[in-house]
Amino acid sequence: MADPSSYRPSPGQIPDSPGVYKFRDEHRRVIYVGKAKNLRQRVASYFQDLAHLHPRTRTMVTTASSVEWTVVSTEVEALQLEYTWIKEFDPRFNVKYRDDKSYPYLAVTLNEEFPRVQVMRGAKKKGVRYFGPYGHAWAIRETVDLMLRVFPVRTCSAGVFKNAARTGRPCLLGYIDKCSAPCVGRVTPEEHRALAEDFCDFMAGRTGTYIRRLEKDMMQAAEEMEYERAARLRDDAGALKRAMEKSAVVLADATDADLIAVAEDELEAALQIFHVRGGRVRGHRGWVTDKVEAVDTAGLVEHALQQLYGEERGDAVPKEVLVPALPEDTEAVSQWLAQRRGAQVSLRIPQRGDKKDLMATVQRNAQQALGLHKTKRASDLTTRSRALEEIAEALGLDAAPLRIECYDISHLQGDDVVASMVVFEDGLARKSEYRRFQIKGFEGQDDVRSMHEVIGRRFKRYLQEKERTGEWEQPPPASGEAPHPAQVPPAPHPAQVPPAPHPAQGAPLPADGTDFRDTDPRGDDGREDDGRPKRFAYPPQLVVVDGGQPQVAAARRALDELGIDDIAVCGLAKRLEEVWLPDDDDPVVLPRSSEGLYLLQRVRDEAHRFAITYQRSKRAKRIRSSPLDDVAGLGETRKQALIKHFGSVKKLRQATIEEICKVPGIGRRTAESVAAALASAAPAAPAVNTATGEIMEEDDGGTS
Repeated sequence: MADPSSYRPSPGQIPDSPGVYKFRDEHRRVIYVGKAKNLRQRVASYFQDLAHLHPRTRTMVTTASSVEWTVVSTEVEALQLEYTWIKEFDPRFNVKYRDDKSYPYLAVTLNEEFPRVQVMRGAKKKGVRYFGPYGHAWAIRETVDLMLRVFPVRTCSAGVFKNAARTGRPCLLGYIDKCSAPCVGRVTPEEHRALAEDFCDFMAGRTGTYIRRLEKDMMQAAEEMEYERAARLRDDAGALKRAMEKSAVVLADATDADLIAVAEDELEAALQIFHVRGGRVRGHRGWVTDKVEAVDTAGLVEHALQQLYGEERGDAVPKEVLVPALPEDTEAVSQWLAQRRGAQVSLRIPQRGDKKDLMATVQRNAQQALGLHKTKRASDLTTRSRALEEIAEALGLDAAPLRIECYDISHLQGDDVVASMVVFEDGLARKSEYRRFQIKGFEGQDDVRSMHEVIGRRFKRYLQEKERTGEWEQPPPASGEAPHPAQVPPAPHPAQVPPAPHPAQGAPLPADGTDFRDTDPRGDDGREDDGRPKRFAYPPQLVVVDGGQPQVAAARRALDELGIDDIAVCGLAKRLEEVWLPDDDDPVVLPRSSEGLYLLQRVRDEAHRFAITYQRSKRAKRIRSSPLDDVAGLGETRKQALIKHFGSVKKLRQATIEEICKVPGIGRRTAESVAAALASAAPAAPAVNTATGEIMEEDDGGTS
């Protein structure tokens, strides 16, 4: 690890003009390329106190051993040179997008004497006109098959073309009029090229001219009673319309635009691009990248623009580029795009209307692409094994943690405090083992105390299960010594009332508030074969908590109080993705490309999702609660009948028992129970219209 001060240039050496800089490592390899409006300010920012640098930037400057720069005259030149150097040197600390698959294009080889229409993949070639990309090659072939009726351009390979020219016989497409057969001289090279250029114009979005021309010729042929020719022209126009229908109109003003959306997390980003030509989506593609440098959404967009248009010219750069965030130097990027197009390019964020709606669709595609990428990455056995080995090495474990449990606390400003426990075995989620907890030991907001309570309750049950099965026996306490916590049954909360049986479980929650129910409908119902809830019988090799030093210390203290010393504990802090260990003042920083860090992040995010889902369901249930819920034997149908009859809970509270008995299905005993329940429940405070200050009458039948 190099000391940045050893190669720091003096401020007077660095010019204050625009330019591009390169960081090199000890082997003279370029590891990072950047650009700046002011080289002196930007380069100097890398040589501040390491504690103030982003972890990714810190890793880069300590890996480098020298820095050099090149001065340019404008910021646009800096942008172009940065792209050129990133492409040439492939620096390890620069964001580089990689295609999530090899997308096929519809290509027209205008660089040949007789242009050919074909499917092409891979790098683009000079002199070839490309359309797309398409999701599938068969979609290109269907489109071409429809359009060859009108534009009979050559589609055969060079070998087939030469063989037809040698024998003087065209291929099958030539006989069925889906090829103009330039191989046997039916058309001249100039006529065939004109067909190919018309084909390109139609694919580029200039569709109305050709369809109107065909319809005009059709009407003229019909007037001249050339009905066979008119029918052929009618079928040609129908073929072009069917080809157009394959891409629906998304922008009514026939816009040419590219829409770019980004979905990202702390480690990775997915990019989706929709290519709209003539108001129709003509192609789309997606990229995924590791965030190996400290970069925000605007930076990701700028890198994407460089990679998208760095090799393009002319109409390949559209009139409009719609993005989720503008690059830092929007004016320079816009000028660079305009130079490549040869005309003005609008780079902006859509604010309203169809373009904003379409951008939302592109954003959903980006989110799905990122989720699919994570799923594929997590399902690979070799990758999971490497991740577990990296975690074991980073945390100093004797073996790979085959079972990992992660805990998270969730609440809303101190209300409805809950916790979650998720389980990953062999790097995969084990949803049937998920558990959720209600915090019962205290009220209010205290994440550290909540974490201590949850870890203590979970592992008390683990020790009790071991004692039940005879795997562990706690020695009797010495004279004057307090009993082991596992031997002391948990005391019920003073205000706790045994809850009603859950309809799916048929049994109340345990006294400690642990909920064995699993939200995954595909998992089991969390019960043993004999109907008893499953015990916490299986210990993890690693406990992960969502948080930093305080949460890790609380979890470790809970385990120590139970005498458990063979389970490792760590915490993952979300802000910088640092891994904290008990009693360590400094975190463990895993590489950003580490599969181990990626697995820990997935475990933490799943625990957060599970906890917040439970917390929201509890809050929603509390908000929807009614005094009628406590009336024994009163089901949902009869509750609705009462509310419908009286209009509101307030009016029902004012009714007499005789009036309540008049509701169909309500007997006197039930009416007495309803009246008693409403009398014991304190009425809610009156609602106030915040705009007018008016006290509103209660008319909601679900609350009181």
